[in-house]
Order: sequence, then structure tokens, then C-alpha cells
Amino acid sequence: MIAFIVAIILGNVVSLLVFLGSKRFRTPQGYLKASLALADLAVGVLVVPYSAYREIATLLQEKDCNEALSTAVWGFHPCHVIGPVFAGCTFVSITTIFLLCIERSITVLKPLHKNLLVTKKRTIALIAFSWFLCFFLAVVPLLFSQDILLHYSPCSRMCNYVFSTGESARTSTGWNVILLFPTFDFSLLGGTFVINLITFAAIRQFSKARKQLAQPKVQSISNRTSFSDIKAAKTIAILTVSFSACFGPIAVFVVGSVLGYQWCEFSFYAFWILTSNSCWNVIIYSARDRKFRRRTRELFFGKVLKRKRRCPGSNAGTAGLCGALLKEILHHECA
Repeated sequence: MIAFIVAIILGNVVSLLVFLGSKRFRTPQGYLKASLALADLAVGVLVVPYSAYREIATLLQEKDCNEALSTAVWGFHPCHVIGPVFAGCTFVSITTIFLLCIERSITVLKPLHKNLLVTKKRTIALIAFSWFLCFFLAVVPLLFSQDILLHYSPCSRMCNYVFSTGESARTSTGWNVILLFPTFDFSLLGGTFVINLITFAAIRQFSKARKQLAQPKVQSISNRTSFSDIKAAKTIAILTVSFSACFGPIAVFVVGSVLGYQWCEFSFYAFWILTSNSCWNVIIYSARDRKFRRRTRELFFGKVLKRKRRCPGSNAGTAGLCGALLKEILHHECA
């Protein structure tokens, strides 16, 4: 858990410094990636440290003290904060990946209208709205159902939404509220995969046209959709697959909990696989984005002065310089 804390905080702080600390990355895509990093950072700052605290306290006391710790920390139940933060950050991650896919799809399908449709102001407004919506959904079970509680689970080592004791507590209202979570998640993930399929179908058509057309025409096509935009679309697709792989187990666990199954050991792996996703984004950026790697090196080691590129032949440069001097001399003589 401590290793997770260090990795999540370090990786996402670097991501925020890269995307917000350089004008080159202050684009709609950069703001969306910064929002994703901020959600992951909240998990590393609030969610995982509380789980580590509970585990360390239990080990030091050498007994199961879950209930005592739940009520003794700061005079209130910490899970009332930790649980919604974890759920809200998960929703923010899904929503941000969905918005990233839309942004890349517009860039690939409508490159000439990209700057008109995707602006910084619209992107920031969408980010703010997504954060509000996601954290509102995270507290919906506590606001609209008295049958749902938050408690620290010794199985998952996380703060979980659970039904209150007794089978009678599992009313239809509680079921519907809990099922909002997987419904929202799967809807956005499904939309994300559909958008990615449309984007890559367009990229495939572009590649076929590039092979079939003559070289002059190919140049005009490539000016519309750059290879950097195509590579960025592939990076967003990798982010989508990575998040889906990490989210799948927790979605199965939530649905199983609603149906009444008790999966103690499985819940541990499900929650911590999802938590590990907070480390993967910066790794994907580092592997796929050359500019991100360069900016990261600059943050840690400072800027490296680049050598000036010389012309292929030194004689050409000398001839150009001599020609400029001769032209200036003749100009003065004529004057």
C-alpha cells in the first residue's frame, strides 16, 4: 500500500506539472489529461493512505479492531469521506476518458473544424461539470436511500457501500440506487468503445487512401489528419483498454453484491486492481508520447541545450554568407 501511495503521488504530480506547467501542453487534450491525473492523485492522497493506516493499526494491535477504529478516528466515520471520494474519482476517470475519446474523434474525423468545436473554454467547462456530476452520483446512495451504509471492509481493505444488516433492508430502492454505479460506468465505457471504433475505422480508411493515391494527393490528405493526431488517438485507446481491464473486476463485484453474493477474497483483488489504474496512465504517456518524456526529463534534470543543426555541407553555408556580403557591398557601391 505504501508503494502504491508513492507511485500514484509521484506519477500524477509529474503528469500535472507536465500538462499544466508548459504552454505546449495547455491544450484541450492536456487539460483533460490533467483532470485524469488529478482524480488519480486524490486516490493516492486520500483513499490508499487511509487503507494503509487501518492495516498498520490492526497489525500493531495484533487483533481485529475494525469497528473500534471506524468510530474512533477524528470523532466521525472516515469512510463517509473516503468512500465518496473513491467512487467520485472513479467516475471522473471514466468520464474524462470518454471526453478524451470524443476530442480525438473530432480531431480525426473533422480536422478542419477541430479548433472551432474543441476549445479551451468548452473543455474546462465540461471538466468542471463532469466533476460535479460524478461526485453527486457518488453521494446519491447516501442521500436517497436509508438502506445503504458506508463501512470499512476487512475483505477489500477499502470503504465500501453496503446494505444495512438484514435481508429485509435490500429493498427495490436500495437495489436501484446501487445499480446506478455499474449502469453509469458501463454506459460510458460502451460509448467510449463505440467512439474508438468509429475513430479507428476512419484511420483505417485514411491509411488505405494513402496507399492508393498518388504522392501529391497523399500530401494533401496527410495535411488534414496528422500522424501525431493518429498516434494520440491510439494512446487514448490504450488508456481506455487499460481502465476497462482494471474496472471490470469491480463492476462484477458490485453486481454480485447487489445480488447477495459474498466474495471476500475476490473483493480484495477487485478493489486493488482498480486502484492500480492510478499508476498506469503516466506509464502509458511515458511509453507513447515523446514530448511527455522530454518534458519529464527537463523537470528532473533541467533543460538540455540542443546543438544547432548545421547544413549538410559547410561550403553551402559559406557560399551563402559570401553571397550576402557581396550583395551588400555592391548595394553600397551603387548608392
